[in-house]
Amino acid sequence: MKRIVLKLSGEALSGGTGELYDVDFVDRVAAVLGQCVREGYEIAVVVGAGNIWRGRQSGEMNRTAADRMGMLATVMNALFLKDALDRAGSPAVVMTAVPMSPFAEPYTAEAAVKHLSEGRVVVFGAGLGIPFLSTDTTGAVRAAEISADAILMAKNIDYIYTDDPRKNPDAKKLETVKASEVLAMNLQALDSTATAFCLSTGMPIRVFGLKSPEDILLAVKGQTVGTVVTAE
Repeated sequence: MKRIVLKLSGEALSGGTGELYDVDFVDRVAAVLGQCVREGYEIAVVVGAGNIWRGRQSGEMNRTAADRMGMLATVMNALFLKDALDRAGSPAVVMTAVPMSPFAEPYTAEAAVKHLSEGRVVVFGAGLGIPFLSTDTTGAVRAAEISADAILMAKNIDYIYTDDPRKNPDAKKLETVKASEVLAMNLQALDSTATAFCLSTGMPIRVFGLKSPEDILLAVKGQTVGTVVTAE
């Protein structure tokens, strides 16, 4: 793998502290991403917004309005991550699905690929710019658009299981699984739209826990961490 899209959840930016951001943890993430670039990998990051806003917890609020607030929250996270990358000596650029000058560049696949080829980390914000789609799906679509080799999804779980291991002690850990099986078993670790999209494009996904930022480097190098979801 050379060109990789990393989906980084909003919760990952809080480092499990319950605070909005864990600055030390994000600085470590930025350092690892910089190391990946120095080792020749092209890294694009899709950020979630769970540390700031969750539309599904917004009560009776209109879904479109709630999702738009979530998109704005991802831009805040993207700017925070860019700052950490810049301070770590790794040039970064934020690109958004909707125009947000002067905060970010408007996204185009061509511009994103140019930034990657010139050694910048590209951070995608504002999702896909439309409601009802998750940032998992954003990662799947952006990976296809920029011809990435794989998607890495840093989640709050270490593997995909056959069931929720917190509720079912008999749940089995899956080191590899087909995207069609994820859909058939209705496994909740991945957004079903993102899974179906990767099934149609043949894009592999690696789902792993982010207990340590160094896990990102292991995942980038294809080492045994997390679950690999394949199209075939």
